[in-house]
Amino acid sequence: MSRSAHPAGPRHADVLPEGHYSAPPADLNALDPKVWARTVARDEHGVLTVGGIDVKRLAEEFGTPAYVMDEADFRARARAWRTAFGNDADVFYAGKAFLSRAVVRWLHEEGLNLDVCSGGELATALSAGMPADRIAFHGNNKSAAEIERAVRAGVGRIVLDSFQEIVRVAHIAQSLGKRQRVQIRVTVGVEAHTHEFIATAHEDQKFGIPLAGGQAAEAVRRALKLDGLELIGIHSHIGSQIFDMSGFEVAAHRVVGLLRDIRDEHGVELPEIDLGGGLGIAYTSDDDPREPHEIAKALTEIVTRECEAARLSTPRISVEPGRAVVGPTAFTLYEVGTVKPLDGLRTYVSVDGGMSDNIRTALYDAEYTVALASRSSDAEPMLCRVVGKHCESGDIVVRDAFLPGDLAPGDLIAVPATGAYCRSMASNYNHVLRPPVVAVEGGEARVIVRRETEEDLLRLDVG
Repeated sequence: MSRSAHPAGPRHADVLPEGHYSAPPADLNALDPKVWARTVARDEHGVLTVGGIDVKRLAEEFGTPAYVMDEADFRARARAWRTAFGNDADVFYAGKAFLSRAVVRWLHEEGLNLDVCSGGELATALSAGMPADRIAFHGNNKSAAEIERAVRAGVGRIVLDSFQEIVRVAHIAQSLGKRQRVQIRVTVGVEAHTHEFIATAHEDQKFGIPLAGGQAAEAVRRALKLDGLELIGIHSHIGSQIFDMSGFEVAAHRVVGLLRDIRDEHGVELPEIDLGGGLGIAYTSDDDPREPHEIAKALTEIVTRECEAARLSTPRISVEPGRAVVGPTAFTLYEVGTVKPLDGLRTYVSVDGGMSDNIRTALYDAEYTVALASRSSDAEPMLCRVVGKHCESGDIVVRDAFLPGDLAPGDLIAVPATGAYCRSMASNYNHVLRPPVVAVEGGEARVIVRRETEEDLLRLDVG
């Protein structure tokens, strides 16, 4: 078994060998509620519906491929996170998962804060009316212009990622006559990956300031001395697609140890601790994510226990779910173009999108499932590989899946759990146009991010 070092890759970081797949499901028409958005169902004709609208109508009106987002599901998940943590904690939606002005407005209305990590994400947040004091600004290499814009806007916190950035933010804030609230991101030597964690030397990464060698302690000393900064807490992020709380327990122990050392050396108890995001979702029926209330209870108990042991007041907790909010709320709708059986192997199903609208399978060996969406079928299952239209053999959307044996060109298929990172990481490879994002709610559908056009593409090419 090979190893994948990327935390957003397949479960346990295991890359399954070629030809490995599960047995076909008992019912190809069934929809696992763990994987699909909450209002997704099949109508009396077997056609997939979302928010009361069938996918044939969506395809006719908006074309394919398209990201179809269940707005009611997004709002319900946002509320669930807000409710789970209550008024004594902060929930920052990680905008990198997917961000648009409509999403910013939903977050604002549902009481979530917003985490951004670039000037473009900050511009989107501000243009959609998110109050600046509810925005956190991340990033390992923020430009001076980005920092200045954030400070001028009055963002609620900037997460400092290096010694250079401590000085840079302090200088800019002081030059603007402001005192910027900041946290220091530390790497705690824990990498969590799904059901496992490895407490070893994972300081070897571009993010954060290591606890090892007293570097994080030195960063705190410097930040506390600078007039342009108000140090409010410590930030930690341990991985992606996490189902088990064990990694958080180790991380919290080490972060609280740093807070204790800060109190003992400087006489200051920092009021906040941010445990980051990375909480997992169900991409397939084999995944078993925790509910927000379970996560909130576990994290609160971990931090409280560690602080009591260190004789510290329990700080205000922050978390940053992105994928866990938006990931399950959307599916990608494709039209089948060709169906190519390879005797003794599998059938290749080519769709009108591919790695330009979902790079995660090619990049991370990510796992997805797929369903025939435009009708139901009683045909025997056939082992398929859903692939795109790009000039790459690695242009794979779903590596191994079962679809009905009567699948034909013109059928619509849907890949669930594509709300996070698919549109955010979409590209124009082969000059393919990026799909729209269509929000559906209460029997109505509207475009919140429009489909790119050839005019958009050529407008950037100055010749």
